[in-house]
Amino acid sequence: MIDEIKFCLLKHPRDSHQNQANMDAQWRALHYLGPQDFSTVLREYDYFVGLLEGFGMELAYLPASPATGLDSIYAHDPFIVANRGAILCNMGKEERRTEPDAAADYLRQIGVPILGRIEGEGRLEGGDVLWVDERTVAVGQGYRSNAEGIRQLRDLLGDDVDEVIPVPLPHWTGPDDCLHLLSFISPVDRNKAVIYSRLMPVPFRQWLLERGMTLIEVPDEEYDSMAANVLAVEPGKCIMLEGNPITQARLEAAGVEVQTYPGRDLCIKGGGGPTCLTRPILRTANGNDPG
Repeated sequence: MIDEIKFCLLKHPRDSHQNQANMDAQWRALHYLGPQDFSTVLREYDYFVGLLEGFGMELAYLPASPATGLDSIYAHDPFIVANRGAILCNMGKEERRTEPDAAADYLRQIGVPILGRIEGEGRLEGGDVLWVDERTVAVGQGYRSNAEGIRQLRDLLGDDVDEVIPVPLPHWTGPDDCLHLLSFISPVDRNKAVIYSRLMPVPFRQWLLERGMTLIEVPDEEYDSMAANVLAVEPGKCIMLEGNPITQARLEAAGVEVQTYPGRDLCIKGGGGPTCLTRPILRTANGNDPG
């Protein structure tokens, strides 16, 4: 999750949000913090995409679909990417259940193989999946991803990984809110991660420290502005929401290069930061294909 992004999938708000009337009709049911302004969302999104383009990665966009709504802009959640292909999720949020099938149609068009899918009573969302390294995956177990979903993920990954580690998530603000594992931890460099420790299970935090991970703490006053949701575009280089000066300074002091973008309407009101907006399909390390 920190190797250089070469190919990344997004969904443009013209295809997820479509227009102001559509946004006004949906935001309450999706438990957004407030109504979004379409022109502001477009402006903030274009700024964000400009940062991605500045790193030279190839970008592609999921198409509009009548089966999806505003939340489909958060392209990270409907599927995850492993060595042998994409794994379609079975979303814990009822309003997002149709997104994996819509994404699968496009993945097939661009030649990304479908390794499998989470089915039945299993629930899994991409925001709960943290690749600690190429062969170790941590998965948040809470209101969006459950034990059966994690079991199915372990079976689908098979010998590609050594460990799939469930990480119990707290109730926090309840099932209607969006608390993913990646809501409070983001890897940013080799053995470095931004974290909000107040939400982190003690055994998991201790396990990271025992692995030699440097933990860069988010202060209380910057959690709600998504300082813990940071996108690594290559080792030691990341993108985060503006308005988090303490966390940004701590990242820079740890040797991490930071670029920021405005996201009040695009991200904070909808509950998804820069990681949520992106689904990296291909990352490379030292010029080689990733694990």
